[in-house]
Amino acid sequence: MSSFENVTITKEANVYFDGKVTSRTVEFTDGSKKTLGIMMPGDYEFSTDDNELMEIQAGEIDVLLPGESQWQTFSKGSSFEVPKNSSFKLKVKEVTDYCCSYY
Repeated sequence: MSSFENVTITKEANVYFDGKVTSRTVEFTDGSKKTLGIMMPGDYEFSTDDNELMEIQAGEIDVLLPGESQWQTFSKGSSFEVPKNSSFKLKVKEVTDYCCSYY
């Protein structure tokens, strides 16, 4: 899906790591939400409250998923899931555009 219809977008950005990672929240009429964001090159660690599906729209990142010992590379058109109440590490190789769904 390349676009969303009938949504509410929060104007205020979610800003992490001194502005190197930012996103905007998109809320759907059924109550579900996604974030659309940009990550600048760097190393980051995030924690989750909900299950997440991270879809890479552009760029390339290495990801260390919870419970894994091997880093995996994801780029445009690929995605990965992260379980709730966990954390994961990212090595962002180039500016990366992403969409994160929460469920």
